[in-house]
Amino acid sequence: MIPFVTLNNGIQMPQLGLGIYDPQPDQDIKQAVLWAFELGYRLVDTAAAYLNEREVGAAMRESGLDREKIFLTTKVQNSDQGFEPTLRAFEESLRQLNTEYVDLYLIHWPVKQHRIETWKALEKIFVDGKARAIGVSNYYIPHFEELWPEAEIIPAVNQFELSPYCYLPEQLAYCRQRGIQVEGYAPLVRGLKAHDRRLIQLAEKYAKSTFQVLIRWSLQQGAVTIPKSVSKSRLAANVDVFDFELSKEDMAEMNTWHDNTRVADDPMDY
Repeated sequence: MIPFVTLNNGIQMPQLGLGIYDPQPDQDIKQAVLWAFELGYRLVDTAAAYLNEREVGAAMRESGLDREKIFLTTKVQNSDQGFEPTLRAFEESLRQLNTEYVDLYLIHWPVKQHRIETWKALEKIFVDGKARAIGVSNYYIPHFEELWPEAEIIPAVNQFELSPYCYLPEQLAYCRQRGIQVEGYAPLVRGLKAHDRRLIQLAEKYAKSTFQVLIRWSLQQGAVTIPKSVSKSRLAANVDVFDFELSKEDMAEMNTWHDNTRVADDPMDY
């Protein structure tokens, strides 16, 4: 049901998955991941900073799915960056997740004083076979330009905030030209634009929800997208986006909606 993209090292990654960010204390992350697996999701995106790797790992085991059927992403948090600290943090993530490897390991934010050393640690993790792919998160062009003289491996993925309201075509083009798969987070803008009349009109046109239109926009940008939800009905709706396609005209219209609405920090502040 969910298509795959092929990363620059040849491995396949589902184009739509479950993002798990900043859960509230009363939310059952393990149950949400189990529901997602039941509904056909195979990509799960977590991070050390989210403090839920243990729950994600428990859901993976309880799901009964073969480990190789799941695409697992986690990230090194800012306080653990640097060469040796990243290696230690990665081993702790493996312990929390109770897995021998991750499918994708990312630098969570481009912390200035540690960017190069942290990437060197990810390269070692990849060469050692403990991550099937490595990449970055919240990297913009200046961060990459700093990285290239030092990098031996091109990042497979760049994950950054992406929606019609935070649409940065130059960042998308830069990654495409270098074979870096874009992965967009916060595609639903945390509901901030649910009452945008333009979005509502498109949803009515396609007989879909506003959230489904936003997810479809991300997919048609060629991005992997990871909408967040802990509701089974919303999880089901978020993956029900492969039976329609936004027209070229509507995609072009949505591409004009950029107003720099963000739900996370601006990476250029790092």
